[in-house]
Amino acid sequence: MNGKARQVVNVRSVVFTAVALLIAIMAARADDRAIISRWYSALLVADRTELSDLLADDVRIKLDDLGIVQNKQESIASIDEWRGAVAGAAIRHRIEKSEAGVTTVIACYDFPGNDMLMHETFAVTDNRITASSQAAIAENCDGF
Repeated sequence: MNGKARQVVNVRSVVFTAVALLIAIMAARADDRAIISRWYSALLVADRTELSDLLADDVRIKLDDLGIVQNKQESIASIDEWRGAVAGAAIRHRIEKSEAGVTTVIACYDFPGNDMLMHETFAVTDNRITASSQAAIAENCDGF
């Protein structure tokens, strides 16, 4: 094989590898988006089983406004209390960015008596949420 033919083969290999990597990254992002959508759907109806399935066993959930970090068991145990708070509510969310396995979300929690705009992040590995943080950014959803 001459030098030019070898270069063409090398370029094709590099292009093929780059395309395969891009497809894998896009698929991972799509999976992360689906997991986050499932999270908000389950959160809205306080579905303990679904939420438990979405969380990794070693998850850490940081509730910045409350100064609390919960593990999986603590988070799931709080769902009964959450069920009362979320009754009649709506949750809207939009993904702001997703990079390096961390997805940033802006979420509007529209409760019957008030609403709140939140900044939330999710780390996802192997289709499970491994870390999450939540912080209020406004006492209403006017900016959503």
